[in-house]
Amino acid sequence: MSAEVLRVPRREFGRGHVHAVAGCYFVASFAALGLPPYLTEILPELGDRGARWAGVLYIVPTVFGALGAPLWGRLADRFGRKRLLLRAQLGLAVSFLLAGWADSLATFTVALVLQGILGGTFAASNGYLGTALEGPALSKALTLMQGSARAALVAAPIVVGSLSGWLSPHRQYALLAVLPLTAALLLAALPEPVPAEKPPRRAEAEVAEAPPSMSLRTLFALEFAFVFSTVISFPYLIELVDDRLPGTSPALTGVLFALPHLCYLVSALAVHAAFRDRPRAGLALGFACIALGLAGHGIADSLPTLVAVRLLLGVGLTLGLVCLSVLAADCAKGRAPGRMFGSLEFFSKAGAVAAGVTAAAGTARYGPAAPVLIGGAAAAVTAALLPTLHLRTRWSH
Repeated sequence: MSAEVLRVPRREFGRGHVHAVAGCYFVASFAALGLPPYLTEILPELGDRGARWAGVLYIVPTVFGALGAPLWGRLADRFGRKRLLLRAQLGLAVSFLLAGWADSLATFTVALVLQGILGGTFAASNGYLGTALEGPALSKALTLMQGSARAALVAAPIVVGSLSGWLSPHRQYALLAVLPLTAALLLAALPEPVPAEKPPRRAEAEVAEAPPSMSLRTLFALEFAFVFSTVISFPYLIELVDDRLPGTSPALTGVLFALPHLCYLVSALAVHAAFRDRPRAGLALGFACIALGLAGHGIADSLPTLVAVRLLLGVGLTLGLVCLSVLAADCAKGRAPGRMFGSLEFFSKAGAVAAGVTAAAGTARYGPAAPVLIGGAAAAVTAALLPTLHLRTRWSH
C-alpha cells in the first residue's frame, strides 16, 4: 500500500506491528475464503452427490462466527487482546484440520461450525489494534486490515484452484491449516497492546472530549446495510455473467468478480486520506455508487458495460469500507475495543447471512438479476436515509 508511517501515540507499537497483524490475517484467511467456492466439489466426496447442502454449509461459519464474536470480544477485554487473537488463529487451525480429515458430511459440518465459533480473527485483530491505536492511526490500520481481506478474497480461490490438480480442495483444508498455525507463531512475538497515551491537556476546557460523530447503534445499522447490499451480489455473479455473456471463460469471469476488490487494493489509502475528515459524505457517496453499480448489473449486456459497472461497484465498495473504518475508529474512543469490534463483527456477519438467504430466494423466484437489483435498492434507501441519521445523531448530542 503506502510507505507512509502510521503515527501512533506510543513508540512500542508502530507500523511494523500493524503490518504484521494485517499479514497474519491475510495468511489465516486463505482457507476460510478460498475453499468455500469449491464446496460443490467437496461435498460429493462426503456422500452428498448433488452437493445439495452447499448453499447451507457456505454460510454455516458465518452464522456461528456472528454468534460467537461478541462473546470473544468481551473475553478479549477481560483476559487480553493478544491472548484472544492467538486463540482465534489456533481455533482456525483446529477446525481446518478437522475439515480436511473429515470422512462424513456430519463431521465436515461440525468442522465448519467450529470454524465459525473458534475463529473470529478479523474482530480479534481489530480489537488488538484498537487497544494501542486511536483516531486516524486506527482508521488507517482498519483500512489496511480490509485490504488484507480483499487481497485474500482475490488470491485464495486462484491458489486453491491451481492446487486442485495435485490435491483435492477437501484435503487442502488440512494442508492450509499450516497457515493459521504460522500466523499464531508470528503473533506470539508481538507485544501485548497497551492503551494509547493521551496527550497532556492544555486547559480545563479540554476536559470534556468531543463525543463520537455517530452512535454505535447507527454504526451497526450502517455496517449491516453495507454488507447486505454488497455481499448479495457475490454468490450468483457467475450465473449472471453466463446469462448475459454466454460462453465467457472462467478466467474472465474470475477477473470480473475480482475487479471491485482490486479497486479497493489500488485506491483505499488515497480514499482514506481524502475522506478521513468527512466520512459521512464519503459513505453516502459510496452507497450511491453501490446502488448505481448494482442497478447497472441488471441491464449490462456487453463486456465493456459489465467492466464499467463492476468498477463503479468497486468505487462504492472502497468508499464504504474506508469510511466505515474511520467511523468505527471514532466510535472506539473511550470504549472497550474487544467488545465493540466483536459486536460490529456480529452485525457484519448478520448482513452477510441475510444477503446469502435473500440472494438464494430472489434468484430462485426471479432469476440471476434479482440479487443485484435487491442490493441496489437497499443501498439507495440507505444513501437517502444517511442525512436523516446525521440530523438525529447531531440533535441527540
